[in-house]
Amino acid sequence: MLANMACSLIEHKRINTTVAKAKALRVFVEPLITKSKADTTHNRRIVFSYLRDKYAVTELFREISVKVADRPGGYIRIIKLGNRQGDNAPMAMVELVDYNELYNPKGAKAKKSTRRSRRGGSNKAETAQVEATSTEEKSEE
Repeated sequence: MLANMACSLIEHKRINTTVAKAKALRVFVEPLITKSKADTTHNRRIVFSYLRDKYAVTELFREISVKVADRPGGYIRIIKLGNRQGDNAPMAMVELVDYNELYNPKGAKAKKSTRRSRRGGSNKAETAQVEATSTEEKSEE
């Protein structure tokens, strides 16, 4: 069960599970991420013996290990969500720390999209040309 959950976490970067499983998953995955920092054949085989999924191992060694290379530990964050509707089990969200954009503002920021209308497109081009010619005239003087 832990191997399947670890593969899902590596693939999706975030999963929802119970708090008890989340704590067990942290103990299972953190040493594997530490081993992935040193990309050797021996470490790949050790990690593959735990995960048993080729895609998860390549994702871990190629993508995740590069992002966590400077982090000394604590690669996983557990956020408690509340209780599950059916059986009132305490739920938690497990995520890789370096892949959350909400808590890591220094990550890749999305460009602010501007809404353009048909009427404004031609006027902007004309005003840009007028401003360019006026700045050229000022620089010549």
